[in-house]
Amino acid sequence: LWAVYTSLRSYADTSAHGYLSLAHGLTFQNFANAWSQSDLPIYFWNSILITVPAVLLTLVFSSFVAFYVARFDFRLNLALLMLFTAGNLLPPQVIITPLYRLYLLIPLPGAMSDSELLYNSYWGVIAIHVAFQTGFCTFVFSNYMRTIPKEISEAALVDGASVWRQFWQIVLPLCRPAFAALATLESIWIYNDFFWALVLFSTGSKRPITSALANLQGQYFTNQNLIAAGALMTAVPTLIVYLVLQRQFISGLTLGANKG
Repeated sequence: LWAVYTSLRSYADTSAHGYLSLAHGLTFQNFANAWSQSDLPIYFWNSILITVPAVLLTLVFSSFVAFYVARFDFRLNLALLMLFTAGNLLPPQVIITPLYRLYLLIPLPGAMSDSELLYNSYWGVIAIHVAFQTGFCTFVFSNYMRTIPKEISEAALVDGASVWRQFWQIVLPLCRPAFAALATLESIWIYNDFFWALVLFSTGSKRPITSALANLQGQYFTNQNLIAAGALMTAVPTLIVYLVLQRQFISGLTLGANKG
């Protein structure tokens, strides 16, 4: 509410009377200026190019691993699950330097020249998001899949269904609540990321919406009213997702916690 109040006031008003004062007139000019000065449409599109593939790949890879861990018994079952979930315990700041050097050496798949590297590319940021988020999704998926009776898979096996068919036509449809909750949560987390976009992009034109606010800060002067307006517009997609998919968010907090 304070951000909304600040964004509707002009800089001249707050400069003359202070931020802790009654407004002498409200205006939407800050929103128009933030939209044009920070090139928000370009950054919104960049966020879509990063968030959508990252979420899809994360859910696909984690569901594969979770199915194998949850439905098959083998010696390294628990160790494999711990390996994937251990990545969530690693602070991203620990691997800044090695990852930065690594991205400067690895070319993009199908690159025509040695200058086309993972660094400063959408696929480089997508890959690191997938790597960090797969562990959490694997943990949730595996716990949820364990609640599905194994008799269903055994009946399908008797009928001649292959492992892929069991996963694709039996287990996967039953995991729709888990997919909905994780897709919602992952979309919000990846959309709100600022750290990796700042580290792995050298040009501002490729960075996501969270870094667009930096364009509103001057070297010697910062208009806090303008930044408040930009921050509110940046948060609009996440607020819409929270309001529309509120039920999935609530169920996602306890998803896989209990075995029924």
